[in-house]
Amino acid sequence: MRRRTVITGMGGVTALGHDWPSIRAKLHAGETAIRRMDWDFYTGINSKLAAPINDFSVDQRYGRKQLRTMGRVSRLAVRATEQALDQAGLISAAELTTGRCGVAYGSSFGSVPPILSFAELMKDGLSKSLNATSYVQVMSHTAAVNIALFFGMTGRIIPTSTACTSGSMAIGYAHEAIQSGKAEIMIAGGADELDISNVAVFDTLFATSTNNDKPELTPRPYDSARDGLVIGEGASTFILEEREHALARGAQIHAELVGFGTNCDGHHATHPQASTMEVALRLALEDAGLPAAEIGFVSGHGTATESGDIAESQATHAVFGEHMPIHSLKSFFGHTLGACGALEAWLGIEMMREKSFVPTANLTSVDPRCAPLDYLMKDARKIETNYLMSNNFAFGGINTSLVFQLA
Repeated sequence: MRRRTVITGMGGVTALGHDWPSIRAKLHAGETAIRRMDWDFYTGINSKLAAPINDFSVDQRYGRKQLRTMGRVSRLAVRATEQALDQAGLISAAELTTGRCGVAYGSSFGSVPPILSFAELMKDGLSKSLNATSYVQVMSHTAAVNIALFFGMTGRIIPTSTACTSGSMAIGYAHEAIQSGKAEIMIAGGADELDISNVAVFDTLFATSTNNDKPELTPRPYDSARDGLVIGEGASTFILEEREHALARGAQIHAELVGFGTNCDGHHATHPQASTMEVALRLALEDAGLPAAEIGFVSGHGTATESGDIAESQATHAVFGEHMPIHSLKSFFGHTLGACGALEAWLGIEMMREKSFVPTANLTSVDPRCAPLDYLMKDARKIETNYLMSNNFAFGGINTSLVFQLA
């Protein structure tokens, strides 16, 4: 009998709040987290926009020894995990340290500030800024490692550093670890911190929004007037658990992860392919054992870039047809990179539970080059469904799709 993966805890740290009630209130009020940044120091960077988290600190919450290996991305990840474990009733459980609880967690890369110390060494021959934890903070698996260190976990670690699919890939791989009997509990999710270097990556590709004087009107996923993406930051964590294990301890089950699909375009590093995106969606449905007609809502990747929006919409239409409701939460939070797959899945599940889905902010006129879908615009909509699909796509042509079922 196939082992089933349920969700017993969810949490996150975002630019619109650090819990679902706070985030829900701002989403339904149409409030976005996009701000104009004081980045005049950085010449040649066209975009001055981002979605920062301005009210986050764990300096007083965690001890100095705990914090010394954590850059901002790890602090975000550990705090989101603490919230999710608390909701799952596992915050201080002995089960975390038995070896049957693992971590699957992703980020685009580690914290950026320590890179300056290594650059100083390479450029000027000086190592005075380096210390024993510089590498631990900057390494690509820093979030996963710091979660394990903080909570004393001794199970398997699955680091995922696949850019914009880091969070969704981690959730999918954690699901497979539980399915295969390698773990009873998996902590899974993604995080990324805001840094000018993240903005520069997309700015050099002319993929960032430059609507600098009207941050409330950008980004505009799927819209004919979009002019690019906006970078954000955040973290979101899921507690995934084998169903019988969760039931035996009396845990509340919020939803079930029933399908995961992933593949690669194998074509171009930055130009997505609708045909292989479509395959990823179909793989998730196949894993879930569901026909496309059972899915009641799609949480889209929706970066507000031309090639991404068009290819994604074509893939979605090929699988579901023109009547599928869809939105992009990046219109509210910006593109949170390694966090987005987990963050959007978390909020999608909360909306599915409440039967109310918010629209894509700033979407007023759908780009005619996007495939025909039921794009949510202007107002939240009541939708009752037992199944939600959450899709994400990353540089390198990496595609992921997750299917969740209401508990």
